[in-house]
Amino acid sequence: MQQLPVASLRPGVKFEGFLLVRSGEQRTSSNGGKYLDLTLCDTSGDINCKMWDGTVPPPKQGSIIKIRGTVQEYNGRLQMRIERLRNPGPEDDVDPAALMPCAPEKPDSMLDEINRTIEGMKTPELKAILREMIAMCGDRLMYFPAAQRVHHAERSGLLHHTLGVLRAAEAMLPLYPFLDGDLLRAGCIAHDLSKTVEFISDEAGNVSDYSAEGQLLGHLVHGVAQVQEAARRANVTGEYVLLLSHMVISHHGQPDHGSPRPPMFPEAEMLHLLDDMDAKMNEMEGVMRRTPVGAFSEKIWSLDRRLYHPRTHQAENTSPDGTAAPEEKDLYAGLL
Repeated sequence: MQQLPVASLRPGVKFEGFLLVRSGEQRTSSNGGKYLDLTLCDTSGDINCKMWDGTVPPPKQGSIIKIRGTVQEYNGRLQMRIERLRNPGPEDDVDPAALMPCAPEKPDSMLDEINRTIEGMKTPELKAILREMIAMCGDRLMYFPAAQRVHHAERSGLLHHTLGVLRAAEAMLPLYPFLDGDLLRAGCIAHDLSKTVEFISDEAGNVSDYSAEGQLLGHLVHGVAQVQEAARRANVTGEYVLLLSHMVISHHGQPDHGSPRPPMFPEAEMLHLLDDMDAKMNEMEGVMRRTPVGAFSEKIWSLDRRLYHPRTHQAENTSPDGTAAPEEKDLYAGLL
């Protein structure tokens, strides 16, 4: 299946190929006309699409469609105007896995690393709570994304983000030996596990909406309840339950970002910093993939800025006179 990856699309490009439906609905324009509003993706990224034909029903989330359209720019963001749309037939031989955004590591492998970390802890209270929290997530943990949009919005993205934060913590602990390593590791593992309740996701990692718990409580408040329930099941009492609950509810850092309490001890502060770093680096990596070297991205609303893709991300391959050699390689190209 040869087609342009979504991350390479630019204004004026004509696209024809198969894409996965992240979301789709029929809407009404200001003049009363009906149109399709779609978010379509492949493994490299997603793009908003419009089809100005009110007679076409919206495709099912998680399905694959073939489209023909033209890429344009609207309000500083890429958008595709679809001219034709159809469901694939048997003759198309489309592999869904070739279009599904997935974490770069297998979920079994990521979960094994997390479980090995838990078993290696020297604090029995934290070990027992985390075992219960992982069990409470069940199979959802294997495919759940970490977000509906923005960072780690991919199949198994929650494991990808959790492991990224945990690995960053392991790198930081030798620099700050006064930290309680087991407490920080526990916070890294526990902080987002309740996203498996906050979202409604299919097994392809597509989030269709927030659950009732997600809209009424959110994953921070529900996460505290999850810690408390896991501690009850594991027969654990004492200060570690309180400390881990605080790390979950404070990991967004401030009220404007959803945390009713700021981090109030060093391990909680470190968790907040590492969580924020991993989320932003993942999002920036995606922006670099779809932004040409030497150019600025569209405005990234979650970061409230545009990003620049440095020319230094090209391979250091210059001629003796200092000019760029004919063949330059974008170091992000292998991520497509």
